[in-house]
Amino acid sequence: MGKVDTILSVFDTMYPTAETELTYHKDYELLIAVLLSAQATDVSVNKVTPKLFGAFPTLKAIHEAPLEAIEAEIKSIGLYKSKAKNLQKTAGILLNEAGGVVPNDMEFLQTLPGVGRKTANVVVSVLFNEPRIAVDTHVSRVSKRLKLAYKKDTPLQVENKLMKKFPKERWTRLHHQMILFGRYHCKAQSPKCENCPLKSECRFPHIKVT
Repeated sequence: MGKVDTILSVFDTMYPTAETELTYHKDYELLIAVLLSAQATDVSVNKVTPKLFGAFPTLKAIHEAPLEAIEAEIKSIGLYKSKAKNLQKTAGILLNEAGGVVPNDMEFLQTLPGVGRKTANVVVSVLFNEPRIAVDTHVSRVSKRLKLAYKKDTPLQVENKLMKKFPKERWTRLHHQMILFGRYHCKAQSPKCENCPLKSECRFPHIKVT
């Protein structure tokens, strides 16, 4: 069995139903949740979004709300002041330029405040079932440890290398599996190397590296 098949087999065994751990009910709620998740955990985001969307249940409500009121709802999230501004501006742009819906348009999404390629990839992948690999810190770390990318590679370089190595129909599931693997097993600190089924593929099988 080749390296790619080995990795896919292990991931399918460990995380057969991998999907986003962010909770949402509307298309823009996912976009906002991913925006909030930058430099924050999904757990922390899931704690604030029910209150946020309960207080401001529509894009119009978010756009027209006092900035301080939005900040108060997401204050426990890192960089909450800048994120509050970004999500308020994003709500206005979606209302005025996209008919109040999140479009399946990578270029447009990346023009939204606080939305980069990773966030846009997540949104089009989850909402529209587009094959994508969104490279966050977990995907980047796991890719580099499993010798799928070099340590110096940028997120875009990691994304391109993963897309070349893995079948297109596996990109979306692979993305979620790598996040879970990095979040709960191949952690930045204290990775579970001793019980890792991919130790033979790892660049640092016994060394705790970030």
